[in-house]
Amino acid sequence: MNAPRRSILAGLVGQGVKPSLTPELHEREAQRQGLRYVYKSIDLPDDRLSEAHLRGLLAAAAELGFDGLNVTHPLKQTMTSLVDEVSGDVAAIGALNTVLFTDGGATVGHNTDVSGFGRAFTTGLPDADLDGLAILGAGGAGTAVAHALVRLGAHRVLVHDPDEGQADALVRSVTAAGADVDIRAVAAADLPEALEDAPGLVNATPVGMAAHPGTPLAPELLQAHLWVVDIVYRPLETDLLRAARAVGCHTLSGAGMTVHQAADAFELITGHPADRDAMKRDFDAMVAAEQDQTSDGNRPEEGTRNVS
Repeated sequence: MNAPRRSILAGLVGQGVKPSLTPELHEREAQRQGLRYVYKSIDLPDDRLSEAHLRGLLAAAAELGFDGLNVTHPLKQTMTSLVDEVSGDVAAIGALNTVLFTDGGATVGHNTDVSGFGRAFTTGLPDADLDGLAILGAGGAGTAVAHALVRLGAHRVLVHDPDEGQADALVRSVTAAGADVDIRAVAAADLPEALEDAPGLVNATPVGMAAHPGTPLAPELLQAHLWVVDIVYRPLETDLLRAARAVGCHTLSGAGMTVHQAADAFELITGHPADRDAMKRDFDAMVAAEQDQTSDGNRPEEGTRNVS
């Protein structure tokens, strides 16, 4: 008689996570592989974001038998100091998006945003010029993107964030990792000149989400020589990407990063290889279903990006 299959329990913790496609992406892949897999969304209100509460949440998850948690906005950096161990990526970036629970209850932080963005970028823009680029947003998203692009060979990186301290922290993070790259923060007033020489641009801010409509920079700054990436995935067709295509830019949406970071997290949590092509088909089907609901007059869900 075969031994019963062990069930897997995982979750997504953060704010505004109810519309996320991640739980269904994980559960569909698990079902395809014949795994018993339950993935719960844990949406925290403002008064449940303290370090004390998050420590209690991790302890409760361990006691309840969770195998892993995905972590999103606004907890990725806070959680990093609360886990028992971290991977090299988390140590370098200062942010995590996945927590694994060992059999002894210890917590280990990982970051699949870096690997997910890297794989999505090389697949979606394989011939992109990396000799100088601009990143808008220096939170967990921008930091993951910066580390991924530097590992892919970026030589010059310009970072802009309204919070100058956050932009400086991203620069220090990349520099501390020992990368051979010219990276510096730039003010908003310097962006027009910076984009004259930059071959590419990544939006790692929340601007473009349904709840934060618009573009993260003036559309007239976009020029045909740029490749443009937006990590927002709901909606996939952001105002930035629409404006970029209108002037002839090569573009990449947040779909690939969404699927690959989810696949990487699935593999960490379950120990099983993910079928990325099938997960991409699942993602496309879920997005299409949402668009059909919106066209029927239902209220569209709040926009989402990949990382905090």
